[in-house]
Amino acid sequence: MNMDMIIRQDARLILLRALSEQADHRLNSELLRQTLESFGITRTRDWVHDELRWLADMRCVTVTDAGSVRVAALTLRGRDHVERRAVVEGVKRPGPEA
Repeated sequence: MNMDMIIRQDARLILLRALSEQADHRLNSELLRQTLESFGITRTRDWVHDELRWLADMRCVTVTDAGSVRVAALTLRGRDHVERRAVVEGVKRPGPEA
């Protein structure tokens, strides 16, 4: 597996975890970009939009456009992955502390 794929899989888990930590399980793409940056993954908002689209295709999130950002909302499938009840291929598996 190449480094780009490792980063994408890790970023997808970080995105899902960030959403799961919110009371309403929602965040906008700029806040998610900043969250990734705090984990050392510095990418553009467009890159985050692409990853959110991928997660939406996997039914882990829903995405709504809101001006220049997109608002992602965690789905049951995404929460099941974070809470280790299911596995979504292409997303890093959470460790036992998740």
